[in-house]
Amino acid sequence: MKIQDSVVFVTGGGRGLGKALVDEVLARGAAKVYATARDPKTITNPDVVPLQLEVTDPASVAAAVAQAPDVNLLINNAGVTLAADYLNGDLEEVRREFEINFYGPLHMTRALAPRLIANGGHLLNIHSALSWYATLGAYAASKAALWSMSNALRQDLHPHGVGVTGLHVGWVDTDLATQWAGDAPRSAPADVARQAIDGVEAGLHEVLADEWTRQVKGALAADITALYPHVAVNG
Repeated sequence: MKIQDSVVFVTGGGRGLGKALVDEVLARGAAKVYATARDPKTITNPDVVPLQLEVTDPASVAAAVAQAPDVNLLINNAGVTLAADYLNGDLEEVRREFEINFYGPLHMTRALAPRLIANGGHLLNIHSALSWYATLGAYAASKAALWSMSNALRQDLHPHGVGVTGLHVGWVDTDLATQWAGDAPRSAPADVARQAIDGVEAGLHEVLADEWTRQVKGALAADITALYPHVAVNG
């Protein structure tokens, strides 16, 4: 998959990592970039095609996809972090995180898969290091579910010549990190976007964009206490 002359569809492309991904594919010579937001007026880059999209609404998805018949790279970036607590949080917030972070990419992929197949395309899903590390409540669970879906989609799409890349990253220096990250290290959005698109062009299955993410992935095969030492049984 080469970005030069490709046609790219980026959900949540108006700010944060989504905007950095839009900037990256434009810099690599994408022929056209569709960038979506709930309010497309917030997308001010004159080099993109702004589209209104609510990923949880099938009618909105269908309307946006109808305006993008030539896509060969779908970037499922739109997401939300509510950090809904399992024991005491609002159950509707748990559902909303799954609606946006899991079902949103599913709606988009189902809608655009025929075009990716026809156009020899690729799928990039924005996961998280929290796909593998349980914190921030239901947010981590929704990203773990997205990771599992990407693994299944990779098998489904491979026979059709469509690759699937998953980006895993810790804190990125965006509004989300400002709200939740505290003093934790943050990656620059442009650097994460560069690594993600490098991964797409190289046909990588996964991109691990920072050292903490690599450490978390490496600990998955160990005892559960490698990731959660505070729950170790003493004695």
